[in-house]
Amino acid sequence: MGAYLNPGNSGFRTITNDIYVDKTGLIEYMNSTIDTPRRLTCISRPRRFGKSFAAKMLCAYYDRSCDSQTLFDGLEIAGSDSYKEFMNRYDVIYLDITGFISRSKNKGSGIIPDLQTAVIAELQDLFPDCIPEGETYLADALFSVSNRTKRKFIVIIDEWDALFREAKDDVNQQKEYVQLLRGLFKGGTITDETIAAAYMTGILPIKKYGTQSALTDFREFTMTNPAKLAGYAGFTEEEVRELCSEYGMDFEDMRTWYDGYSFHRVKHVYSPNSVINAVQNEEYRTYWTSSESWESLKDYITADFDGLKDAIVQMLGGQQIPVDTTTFQNDMTSFYSRDDILTLLIHLGYLAYDDAVKMVSIPNLEVSDAFRAAVKGSGWTEVNRSLMQSEQLLNATIRAEAESVAEALELAHETCTSSLAYNDENSLSCAIMLAYYTARNYYEIFRELPTGKGFADYAFIPRVGMDKPAMIIELKYNQSADSAIKQIHDNRYEGKLKGFGGRLLLVGINYDKDAIGGEKKHHTCVIEEYTDG
Repeated sequence: MGAYLNPGNSGFRTITNDIYVDKTGLIEYMNSTIDTPRRLTCISRPRRFGKSFAAKMLCAYYDRSCDSQTLFDGLEIAGSDSYKEFMNRYDVIYLDITGFISRSKNKGSGIIPDLQTAVIAELQDLFPDCIPEGETYLADALFSVSNRTKRKFIVIIDEWDALFREAKDDVNQQKEYVQLLRGLFKGGTITDETIAAAYMTGILPIKKYGTQSALTDFREFTMTNPAKLAGYAGFTEEEVRELCSEYGMDFEDMRTWYDGYSFHRVKHVYSPNSVINAVQNEEYRTYWTSSESWESLKDYITADFDGLKDAIVQMLGGQQIPVDTTTFQNDMTSFYSRDDILTLLIHLGYLAYDDAVKMVSIPNLEVSDAFRAAVKGSGWTEVNRSLMQSEQLLNATIRAEAESVAEALELAHETCTSSLAYNDENSLSCAIMLAYYTARNYYEIFRELPTGKGFADYAFIPRVGMDKPAMIIELKYNQSADSAIKQIHDNRYEGKLKGFGGRLLLVGINYDKDAIGGEKKHHTCVIEEYTDG
């Protein structure tokens, strides 16, 4: 058992000793790829989305130096026809690139040679006389072993892209690393005779040069296209419901805090680290993004690309934004447009991508908190002021201070929309959500909630344990705030909410695009408390 060759099953055993969600179905997929043209798999996910857990699981399953049957009996993979066929049958090469970089004494161009030297040394210990003296190239060393022993390797590389992130400006070192991977996985005799299967994880997809992948033979599963492995991108809704039931957690709060990632095959995907921490601590708050610096997010969202600021502001206001993900070069430096920044944020987990409509949005309350912190240090004075005043606006609404509410909405509307889109009706909706930004901490917010005879523009329903009134907000455009209140009554929008047991406020807001010269205000507001009869 070594650090790089046949690392054993202790890593996975430790994981299963804690709160554990069974993801062993991934093993069945990997088994189906062994010794096929599909044997090279690359999974890219954000930090804290379970990539290392999966890598350790695969090590435990395939590593021939240990017996892992007691670990996997009773888990999903045990019901697979391939369960016994491949378990503990292979020599495993396990490379934790982040760990190696952090331990390496050589932080410069010698990292890649040092990595190869370390792995070759372990190969020589286990397979004496199989590797020529002085061999320094890992692909050739593996081929020599396979040629002598007729044994193939399973290669598992965790955080494969760490070097692209840690040495993002060292192009020569990046190219040397890519050449190492190409030597191992490009195909031909060495790969065919040596590699039974490979599994790589990373935050970024495989590096592209122009439009071509650096490693064309890998099947990639990313945050923009997880395909059939979408259920392994994070925790599914069913898995989270089971955890909430088992540990007495409120599922709706869990959903608001950590859901929001959606794919073609799986519509609700949660951040695993955040869910587990919430269960362990019995508290909902920011966990995943606390492992990231809001300073990094600030640097990305304030990059000098046309339309980027407007896109961020609109997403803060609850909007989806179109994005073209095809130009992204899969590194941390090659940005040529706002779409490249937005695509990076998808892969980092800060944005959720809807492939059906090619749109992005801020996924959940946890990530919203990260954006708020980033905006605070961004220099976007008016946006930050609107966010900071959102708590005051909510309190003013609850106190039925209609004039103060109208003034705050004026600021949010000016902040939310560019001059070209200021009079668009969607911009008013964006302004509402930007202005009530912190209300998400206390409310479930529904847009166009079916109620009465139609759809209320916004319904604010207090979360469990929150001593707040429910609210219906109806928007009007070039009409009046009174007509918005009248519509709530006429269509009985309040019917859906009045039974929740607390206070219910009816809020009518009108935006008059023709108000000019200070003669009258763009925004007016009327607030009344609902009473039966």
